[in-house]
Amino acid sequence: MKHIFLVSLFVSTLLSCQNRVETEFSEAALNDAFVTLNGDSILFKTILENHQGNTVFIDVWASWCKDCLEGLPSVKALQAKHSEVDFVYLSLDKTQKAWRKGVDRLEIKGDHYLMQSGWKGAMGTFLDLDWIPRYMIIDKQGTIKVFNAIKTSDITLINNLK
Repeated sequence: MKHIFLVSLFVSTLLSCQNRVETEFSEAALNDAFVTLNGDSILFKTILENHQGNTVFIDVWASWCKDCLEGLPSVKALQAKHSEVDFVYLSLDKTQKAWRKGVDRLEIKGDHYLMQSGWKGAMGTFLDLDWIPRYMIIDKQGTIKVFNAIKTSDITLINNLK
């Protein structure tokens, strides 16, 4: 019986580490600088302020990412179904040129920002990025409702878009 309990405890601890959930952004993430399509610098907290009072779907992606490209039609379908939701795309492309070309080529509608600090910067570290695409939902009050979805079919993601 002790062994079953210990195995159970180990598995639940392991799963809880993998399913880390945050409800608000760290100060470092909020102050991470992104690049707009116009080439201007913008802090992440300003991006959030620009969408204050709205539900926000965040897609962390890159134009070179096969899984991101495969998931894009599903993201566009969610966008068409939930026109009241603001869609924000945070790109991990290596260059502004590649990023802009990807946004144009793929005809992605929404607000676009380049995560110039990359995987290991303040935002990437806060998100504990190890895979993209990465989807998040921020509610109208600014609370992170979905922290770590990697599929658009994630039931928590779908339920928080309603």
